[in-house]
Amino acid sequence: MKAFWVTLVTVFLAELGDKTQLAALMLAAREKRFLPVFAGAALALVLASAVGVAAGRFLGDLLPVKLLRLLSGTIFILLGIFMLWGKI
Repeated sequence: MKAFWVTLVTVFLAELGDKTQLAALMLAAREKRFLPVFAGAALALVLASAVGVAAGRFLGDLLPVKLLRLLSGTIFILLGIFMLWGKI
């Protein structure tokens, strides 16, 4: 049960104010419809999370957790740098 709550809080805080939330905000403002935009955004987040969890489960069996943390942290930093440079 601890993994559930840690994941819930971590993902919720990470998603606040990100590009996905801003895109949903803009779509809701443009379409003036709550339920279809909410359902689409929620399903997209569920599917994206499923891909991440499946990849983590698969890679967690292949790689040590320490290496996996190093790789994911490096990718996160590189994506941030590319975003700052306007490459993404």
